[in-house]
Amino acid sequence: MHWLQPLGLSLLMLTNLYVIFAYAPVERTMGIIQKIFYFHVASAWIGFLAFFVVFAASIAYLRTRSAAHDRLAVASAEIGTLFTTLVLVTGPLWARPVWNTWWTWDARLTSTLVMWFMYLAYIILQHSLSGRTRARLAAVYGIVAFSNVPLVFFSIRWWRSLHPVVIATDGGGLTPPMVQTLLFSLATFFVLYLYLLQYRLRVLTLAHQVSHVLHYTYGEEGDAP
Repeated sequence: MHWLQPLGLSLLMLTNLYVIFAYAPVERTMGIIQKIFYFHVASAWIGFLAFFVVFAASIAYLRTRSAAHDRLAVASAEIGTLFTTLVLVTGPLWARPVWNTWWTWDARLTSTLVMWFMYLAYIILQHSLSGRTRARLAAVYGIVAFSNVPLVFFSIRWWRSLHPVVIATDGGGLTPPMVQTLLFSLATFFVLYLYLLQYRLRVLTLAHQVSHVLHYTYGEEGDAP
């Protein structure tokens, strides 16, 4: 039954909120504001995953010319951009009380903003053109755009940055309950990604089927009288 999926997701997200605010300890220096960390990091990692799916699906499209791969790429790009938007919103909320500024042109922040604009452009490209030309151009662009993802990830290791390193050999200053909470948040956001992806793919598939029906019913342009 389809209603079980949103119900299960809702219960999982409520459990995640409980784990973040009740199970995870309050950080000594930053206090309660540090709780944003679990939303911020999970959103960033799922955004990276979504953009990798765009990269893989774009390669698959160029090899197979399958419309299904094109739909997978655009659906994942839209969801990845949504998660990256959450990163750009939660980041300043966390930075203001810790760094005493909403935004700084730090290497990690700047590269993340550039990545967000690149995938926003990808979405615009996907929705502004039509046909196989659009799909080919979008696939090539989706492959090129992914080059910015490792740049964002390694930026705090390659350049001096205010942004902390989450994964480090010393544990990044996280206690075991904090690590467990982060992993639970990551799993929750991953399930949310899969949930959004399947529904977006369903919408795009239905739109594709309707377009074909209009094409064969009303001619090449697919316009109803």
